[in-house]
Amino acid sequence: MKTLLTITLIATAMFSLDAQTIRDRSNVQVGTIQSDGTIRDRSNAQVGKIESDGAVRDRSNAQIGKIESDGTIRNRSNSQIGKVESDGTVRDRSNAQIGKVESNGTVRDRSNAQIGSASGIKKEWAAVAFFFFKEM
Repeated sequence: MKTLLTITLIATAMFSLDAQTIRDRSNVQVGTIQSDGTIRDRSNAQVGKIESDGAVRDRSNAQIGKIESDGTIRNRSNSQIGKVESDGTVRDRSNAQIGKVESNGTVRDRSNAQIGSASGIKKEWAAVAFFFFKEM
């Protein structure tokens, strides 16, 4: 019994470390992004996935966009809809700054107001989740 309890606790801890929480400006959990790129909503339903090659997929696994190695974000038509710079600055298709993903995971809008957080994940993934997922 003790061994079963230990295994259960280890498995639970491993699952918890596998997903990073996405929070809104009120610090309420709105979803998670798992280490494999799976995006889940607050009900734990899969809403999309970001693959290791940068492909962004919807809940039906259809490719809806792509994150390129230089931070450029493209929609399903391959049109550039934004870019995430190395410092976390997020720009729209017109190169206007629309936000920033800070190194600690804080996500800010163009007015520098905190709109959420997503610590422990790539800046590009956080930017897609907060700024571009609906545009793809």
